[in-house]
Amino acid sequence: MPVMMISETAGQTRQGYDSLGAMLIPLLKSAKGFLLHTSHETEGGWRVVEIWETRDDATRFFATTVAPHLPDGIRPKLTFTPLHDLVEA
Repeated sequence: MPVMMISETAGQTRQGYDSLGAMLIPLLKSAKGFLLHTSHETEGGWRVVEIWETRDDATRFFATTVAPHLPDGIRPKLTFTPLHDLVEA
């Protein structure tokens, strides 16, 4: 079942996100189970919304690829929501 993962990161900046993204987005595109990624600035931080085939795929990628590259003091809060359906173009 597809899941939506929302990552809320207090203290993250556009510059910090762009720096991480330059390294991680190419890896994300080939990650098992990855379907969609989007992000935007929030008051006081940054939000990433991703769609994955399974929660396991999302957590595995985060733990093995994203978390090791996060700067000190930057720790996203992750939430997962099972999706009822997913319509692709």
